[in-house]
Formats: sequence, structure tokens, C-alpha cells
Amino acid sequence: MNYEWSYTPPSEAELVLAREMAEELRISPVVARVLIGRGIDSVQEARKFFRPQLPDLHDPFLFQDMQKAVMRLNEALGRKERILVYGDYDVDGCTAVALVYRFLQQFYSNIDYYIPDRNEDGYGVSRKGVDYAQETGVGLIIVLDCGIKAIDEVAYAKEKGIDFIICDHHVPDEELPPAVAVLNAKRLDNTYPYEHLCGCGVGFKLIQAFAISNGIDFSQLIPLLDLCAISIAADSVPILGENRILAYHGLRQINNSPSVGVKALIDICGLENKEISLGDIIFKIGPRINASGRMQTGNEAVALLIEKNPQEAKRLAEQINEYNEQRKDLDKAMTEEANRIVTTLEHRHEHKSIVLFNEEWHRGIIGIVASRLTEVFYKPSVVLTSNEDGMATGSARSVPGFDVYKAVESCADLLENFGGHTYAAGLSLSAQNVPAFRHRFEQYVREHIQPEQTSATLRIDAVIDFRDISRRIASDLKRFAPYGPDNSRPLFCTQQVYDFGTSRVVGRDQEHIKLELVDSKSSVVMNGIAFGQSSQARYIKTKRAFDIVYHIEENSHKRGEVQLQIEDIKPRE
Repeated sequence: MNYEWSYTPPSEAELVLAREMAEELRISPVVARVLIGRGIDSVQEARKFFRPQLPDLHDPFLFQDMQKAVMRLNEALGRKERILVYGDYDVDGCTAVALVYRFLQQFYSNIDYYIPDRNEDGYGVSRKGVDYAQETGVGLIIVLDCGIKAIDEVAYAKEKGIDFIICDHHVPDEELPPAVAVLNAKRLDNTYPYEHLCGCGVGFKLIQAFAISNGIDFSQLIPLLDLCAISIAADSVPILGENRILAYHGLRQINNSPSVGVKALIDICGLENKEISLGDIIFKIGPRINASGRMQTGNEAVALLIEKNPQEAKRLAEQINEYNEQRKDLDKAMTEEANRIVTTLEHRHEHKSIVLFNEEWHRGIIGIVASRLTEVFYKPSVVLTSNEDGMATGSARSVPGFDVYKAVESCADLLENFGGHTYAAGLSLSAQNVPAFRHRFEQYVREHIQPEQTSATLRIDAVIDFRDISRRIASDLKRFAPYGPDNSRPLFCTQQVYDFGTSRVVGRDQEHIKLELVDSKSSVVMNGIAFGQSSQARYIKTKRAFDIVYHIEENSHKRGEVQLQIEDIKPRE
């Protein structure tokens, strides 16, 4: 990929502040510069960032309708009503359902869960789901990670004497569903101080409020944080503020005392005896949970996440792993076909967006294909297929900084329904409206996308020399984890470096470069690895200067040694 490099040098005042913060915090001045560049410009803020604390979570009763939600939940338990925990079929929805179900199941047995079938129910709250609730005697439905636009379905349930508590994080319309309580920090009348929680995070705030109202110690909620970390990673929400606290302590739970179901997933992913990161969740654990909802209904994923028997959890994990293998085969075939279509489109280089429609594509995979297209072509992408009613239904994905939800919303008059947030959206429309949608979506993107959003950009935190790099820096930088949106791994640049004479191409297909480098300002030699960049090897061996952008990390194979993970190489002009 051809990257643009972006760097804003620190001002003199910022350099002075960095030295002061470094001394106070006992960290490298370079690391202090990274903090300041990310808006963390006081010692107090830095300490909170480096040591996320559970007591710093916001009061859940700051949510609009939280008091109503807790009162209705208490009432349901008091009356021994049947409760249905209802959620979306993706990772966020399944973990949210498992979290609320696992918590309530500790002291209440008249409870069930429901994950909609992608093909039969469609997205979100369905009449079929409400009918299931009525047939099984449900009086209260707690819906998670969906429901914010289910005005007709909630009204339908109300007619049947069924109440709703909605816990969602997707963008609402002006009119909210007629639920007893709607917990969503994106409401127009929002009073909650953090709006970036995922669906599972909103579910956690509900049980936190319930625990407070019933005198349940917060320590009883900590075992559920593994599910929060999984959903935060998989749903690509910002890893700052409350999400950072939940992700940080959720990872501690995963690594020290995971639930039976999560432990089975760890084992099936080959992650046992490894320090698990959000990256491991994104690339290994999350896809397996998602595969359940993509290939089947998602019920198996929830069953696994609430399972208490290790043998049964192992069986369920193996089943989900098989779904993931099937998913990968479909994913590969559909992505290759989508890529071929895009590369043969007339005037494709002039287009600012991609909209593809294929009636034969698998509904469970189109979101992945949209993500792949966005990664490869770096354009907001929509992938559509047909459902049983002959409607076109699909997923939209975005590039960093561009609000794809607003782009979809701009075409609302062409759509049957839609929902989502900044970087991902779902939609359905009449198949005959697809050409008009393609035109209008492209028009909106063309008018609103910024030049810096049309190419992949590496945002450099600091330009340094090799003499600035030490084990101390590598240790300090580990405290920035967990990494994710709005808190990426710190990136550094060193200019005018040279091959020390021993760099070589490595890998099964000779696709990587193992580097030994020296910069122009010191005699320090640094080891590094540049994955997938073997095309630069010939230039490097000419002994001419080049610039590099990289992460600093501890070498896992040589204890105590620091190495560079090089993201991009640019020859000096």
C-alpha cells in the first residue's frame, strides 16, 4: 500500500512541557511528547491514561431513562416475570446478550435469550422475535446492540403486553421507540458524558446500575469484563475514556481468569499461554464468534459464552471454529470476485466510493467483503445482496475519518431501513433503487470526503534518532496498550538511515526484509523487520539513504533487545 506520511512537529512550549512531564512521570521525554501530541498534556491525565481505574467509570444513572430501566427490571424480578435478553447476531450483540444473561442468571432463573436469524428475522428486533416472546410468556425484553429504530416492532410488542428496555449505541432518529427505557448516549437529549460505548458496554452500564440499586458489590461485575473487552475490540469503538477502562480491565480478566466459554475460545484459537491483546481478539477470537451469526444464527456463540461446563464449552468452540472455516472459504471467494468487479469498472479511478450488488452473495459475508474493499481500494464501500423478499440488503464500511452513516442517511428516501454508526452501517432497499442509490451515495461521498481521507495515512507521533531508542522507551510504550481506534500504537520516523550491510530478504516467499540499520546522526545499529516490503530490498542494498516509519517493540526472541517493526520505507529523493 502507498502511504501518505503525516507529522506535526511539537512547538517549543510542548517540548518544555514534555521535559517537565517526563521528569514528573519518570518516563522518556520522547514518550511524553507522544502523550502531548495525543492531547494528554497534564501529569494527572497521563497517570489516568497509563493506569485506567474502574472507580473512574461514570455513574450509570447519568443515562437518560436509566432509573426507569432499573425500576422496570426490579419490578420484573419482583413479579417473577419471564425476561428475554435479545441481541444482534454479531460479536457485540452476542457478548452483550451473554453478559446480561450471565449476570441475571446468578440469582434469577425465569430468563431466556434470543438472537435473530439473519435470514428469517433480518436485522434487529423482529415481529417473529416478539411472537416468540409472547409464546413463551415473556413480560420484559431487554434488547442489546439494536432496537433504536424498532418503533413499529416495540409498539407491536406493547400491544401484546410486552415491555422493552433498549440498550443501543447506534444513531437514533428523532422519534424513539415506545419502550419503557431507551439507553443510548447518542440520543438528542443525552446526558451521559461518554457516547462511544459499544452495545455490550451499554448492557454493562445497565447491570452496573441494577447492582447499585440492589446493593450488589461491584466486584461481582468484574468477571463479566472479559465480554466487554471482546466486544470493544471487535466493534472498533475508540479505545479512550470509559472504553479504555473497560478494555484494560477486560483484558486482565481474559488473561488471568477468563470465563469457561472464553477459555474454550482461547484454546481453539491456539492462544493458550500467551498474553492476549485486543489484536488477538480482532483477528482470532472475534471472527469465530462472528462466524456463528454469519453462517448460522449466533445462538451457538451465546451458548458458548454462558457455558459453565468445560467439556461442553470445548464442543461448542469446536463447532464455532468449523463455522469460521466455512466462513473463510466463502469470504475468500466473494472477496476475489468483488475485487475483480471493481478492477474492471469503467472510470473506477474517478470514483470516490464503491457500491456492488450481487443477488447470489451470502448475506452473512457481505460486511466482511465491504471491509476488504475499503482496505484494498481505500474508499467507502457498500456491498449488497438479495434477501428472501427480493430486497437488496447490505453493509457499508468506511475509511478513517469519514462518516459513512451520514452518507447512507443522505439516501434515506431510497431506503426501506438503515442503521449504524460512523464507520459501519446496514441498509435495505428495493433492488430497482440500487442504481439510484449508487449514484446518490457516490455524489455524497464526492462532496464530503476530505483529501486526507482518500489515501491511507501513517500518522507519525515523533521524529527521532536511533540514539533516542532504548529498552526504557520500549517499556514505557507498552503502557499505551490496549491499542485501537483513537489510540493506535505509537509510530516513529527516523530520517536518513542506511543499510549496515547485513539486511536480507526473508520469508517463505521472500516477501519480508530483515534489516540492520544505522542512521546518519549516530553509530547506533538497530535491528528491524519490514513485513511485505521486499520490493524495497534492491534500493536498500545500494547503500543510499532512506526514511522509515516504525513501531518500537521488545524482541520476543532475544530478551532485553529492542527492534523496529517497520511499517513503511521511502527512498530519499
